[in-house]
Amino acid sequence: MKTILLTVVTLIILVALGGLVFIYTGTYNVAATSRDNAILHWVLETTREESIDRRADDVIPPPNSVLSNPQTLRVGFEHYNEMCVVCHGAPGVEPGEAREGLNPKPPLLAKVAKNIPTGELFWVIKHGIKMTGMPAWGPTHSDDKIWAMVAFVKTLPELTPAQYKAMQQASATMDHHHDDGHPH
Repeated sequence: MKTILLTVVTLIILVALGGLVFIYTGTYNVAATSRDNAILHWVLETTREESIDRRADDVIPPPNSVLSNPQTLRVGFEHYNEMCVVCHGAPGVEPGEAREGLNPKPPLLAKVAKNIPTGELFWVIKHGIKMTGMPAWGPTHSDDKIWAMVAFVKTLPELTPAQYKAMQQASATMDHHHDDGHPH
């Protein structure tokens, strides 16, 4: 029994020392241009997905009447168009150059949003995801504004490029009218 315990303790120490050598020698390439090997890719993807799934289970969305409200969708559009489109794109709008330099690449939400549960979208938008480029909007946005973004993101797969462009034009017109120097 003593031999087994000594062997286990020795293995733990060797693994810990190996980990420290790995860390302090800079062996792992952290460059976003460097592809992860299949095992590391699986570990990172699975860890991210399971972490989000676990935490999003506690998210309770507002009623559909709130999420489908035109005012909610307009607010969600404005925030998405200002902060998200550069990485995630939109119907008829290619993401910006920054997306090409990110690893992993942000999802093109117009293609995948219908497959992402509402609670997961809320949790990711509110809390962000470490080491992906996805910021946490919770520190600067109320839950109501985050829900508006979620509501809008869920509509992206049904929007045509012409509809998205019309929303951009309507938003620009509203901004122009608000820039008239009068209090809002």
